[in-house]
Amino acid sequence: MQNSDDGIQALLFEDDVLMQQLAKKNTERVVNVASVPQRSPFRYPGGKTWLVPTLRQWLGSIDARPRDFIESFAGGGIISLTVAFEDLADHITMVESDEDVAAVWETILGRENEWLANRILTYQLNAENARATLSKKPESQREHAFHTVLRNRINHGGILAPGSGFIKTGENGKGITSRWYPETIARRIRDIKAVRHRINFVCGDGLEVMNKCRNNAEAVFFIDPPYTAAGKKAGARLYRHSRLNHEQLFCTASELAGDFLMTYDNADGIHKLAEKHGFDTQPIAMKNTHHAKMTELLIGRNLDWVRQQDRRKAER
Repeated sequence: MQNSDDGIQALLFEDDVLMQQLAKKNTERVVNVASVPQRSPFRYPGGKTWLVPTLRQWLGSIDARPRDFIESFAGGGIISLTVAFEDLADHITMVESDEDVAAVWETILGRENEWLANRILTYQLNAENARATLSKKPESQREHAFHTVLRNRINHGGILAPGSGFIKTGENGKGITSRWYPETIARRIRDIKAVRHRINFVCGDGLEVMNKCRNNAEAVFFIDPPYTAAGKKAGARLYRHSRLNHEQLFCTASELAGDFLMTYDNADGIHKLAEKHGFDTQPIAMKNTHHAKMTELLIGRNLDWVRQQDRRKAER
């Protein structure tokens, strides 16, 4: 007859093996971004469209509906826009330190939304016009916003950092017009009008905003710093602001009264930082801009909701 303790241990072992298998599947399953509503006017390096289903799972796992949703490093904004459009929180705060990107969000969320949409729709894009436009210093915030959208759409990889150049060949040999979809971009800008009253934009330091809001127990924080850890140089190539004190970010996250979800490089140094602060981690599959399969690291206080969701799917 089997000892009851042995039986319990066997069940625990089987459960642990199953969870490991599910975790492995989670790192292999890549979200089809075509199935996710496209909200942002940007094509953004490091964009998080692929993470939207996980975002929904996370917010659905929280006991109380978040009063405040704070995205500390908004970038292309797909996460905040999804929360706004799908009514997943009462109020959204987007934070971004890049002045170019900030000009776009401040214009879209302000009174010049329609002007920007019309400017995009009526612009005659070719290499000569683009060079002439971008050679001039913008005279207003709305012109600054248009310059940024233009560069984002015609630069290689959507990169806005200094040194990035125009797309050369592009899709089907279309060159700089291969990512210029004026009707689509204008429609997304106009669609944001419907939810912009619920969004507050801050051009500033994401860490500072987190610190100011750290005692707000009704706030949740999405933290996706556009910086590459472990000494990699990609961050400086992709983003204007590419330096961050990773230790300080983790310390700040540990002091938040509300829940948070962080995404980061799946690197040894980040695992060690998460372990040091007692955070839970879970690798998750994604694709980069070259469609290569990669994994990023989800970090939070408790990520059982990720593993439980995968377990329910496996049992169906």
